[in-house]
Amino acid sequence: MAAVLLAGCGAGTGTPNATPHSSGPGVSLAPPAASSATRPAQTSPPSLAPDLAATATAKACTNSSKLTGWSNHRLAMLTIAVPVSETSVSDATSEVSAGAGGVLLFGSTAPSDLGARLNTLKSHVPGHLGLLVMTDEEGGGIQRMANLVGSLPWAAYMGAHWTPAQIQQNVTKVATKMAAAQVNMNLAPVVDVDGRNVAPSKTNPDGWRSFSGNTSVVSKAGVAYMNGMRAGGVIPVVKHFPGIGGSTYNSDFGPARTLPWSTLQKVAIPPFTAAIKAGAPAIMVANNIVPGLGTNPASLSPTAIGELRGKMGFKGLVLTDSLSAKAISAAGFSVPAAAVQALRSGADMVMFDLKGNVSSQTSSIATAITNAVTGGHLSRSRLIDAAGHVLAVRHVNLCS
Repeated sequence: MAAVLLAGCGAGTGTPNATPHSSGPGVSLAPPAASSATRPAQTSPPSLAPDLAATATAKACTNSSKLTGWSNHRLAMLTIAVPVSETSVSDATSEVSAGAGGVLLFGSTAPSDLGARLNTLKSHVPGHLGLLVMTDEEGGGIQRMANLVGSLPWAAYMGAHWTPAQIQQNVTKVATKMAAAQVNMNLAPVVDVDGRNVAPSKTNPDGWRSFSGNTSVVSKAGVAYMNGMRAGGVIPVVKHFPGIGGSTYNSDFGPARTLPWSTLQKVAIPPFTAAIKAGAPAIMVANNIVPGLGTNPASLSPTAIGELRGKMGFKGLVLTDSLSAKAISAAGFSVPAAAVQALRSGADMVMFDLKGNVSSQTSSIATAITNAVTGGHLSRSRLIDAAGHVLAVRHVNLCS
């Protein structure tokens, strides 16, 4: 997310869909032939055919076919990441019990028993299908649990002073401790190309959050960071597509525009292309308007997300940046309405900030999504597709 810590929410390997259950090797339906000289009297041999109906059912089983049996509300809940304080994760118990697909941890110091608390929270997931537990552990001033997992410097420092191998090695150490604390997703790396030597602020969402102002350096460092997270057992989220380096403003605080799309294609897109080629499992889409790709924020733009899904061939999980951003409300969308528009545009998972009544906001989002489906404004197939991506990024197989 384009946020700095004072703004709230932070804001991959195209992971294939979970493998359908195999029905096993085929079985010949015909008995072996006997020679005419030794053929016994005609009898009915025992059938060697397996239960063909069961076999066909097993072969046809996919996550999508299983999800067609879910209610619209349960599907909607799976697309929502619920914000919660890392010092009080039990606050999200009712939302997790209702099927929320993930929780987004906020704070600056994690409790020493965070892992145990998260395990308790996960026990409430319907069907015990697991949960995406995400946070912003970028490095520098954007770290939520350095006291528990160790600290990383700003990305700008890593890009200038560490080799890709050193980035991967140091990130793996942090990721290993995150995974041990039951945090399985990190909203990082930032692969925006922005060489300005300043701290992130209202007017500049990147600054030191960017590895470099050099596209090639960002591409290599971003992949190294991503691979370090994966090696430690944490799902990295590459952000902020299509690149917010050089933006006019920080979208958390108001409307913001990226550089023109024609420029982004040359300067900002290569790091995302490199990440996708290296197997990025998840990508976050920015809340900035992209000149040349329509007038909606990218997170709410079928054109922008279409570039990612279509031309760039990304098959993994697409997350929005925080829909609580001022750029979203300035575009005329409430958080629930923005969630619907994001899903319509091709996003799979939506998030919002830890402020106000989280339970009420979560309920409003889920209701808006289900009403959009019943009202014909969001196709049920798109909702099933989104839910499928949420499960696939954790390799959940509903057919096993």
